[in-house]
Amino acid sequence: MEDIPALLKTLPGTRLRLLSLAWELVNDDGTLDDAKVLFYEKELAEALKEAEAYARASANAVQCLKVLLQ
Repeated sequence: MEDIPALLKTLPGTRLRLLSLAWELVNDDGTLDDAKVLFYEKELAEALKEAEAYARASANAVQCLKVLLQ
């Protein structure tokens, strides 16, 4: 079980499109730009699906690790 932290450190980082896209949707004062939200609607929907899938996979990995460490 001591190899788990070392193994986790070798996993590549993940950049979610939703986070990158969020920067495109805000005005200089930090408020959402409604026109940009509408313009990027399709990309937002796809990025949200990607983020949800990543969250599910991460939760599954956590559950698996908990079982291994019991």
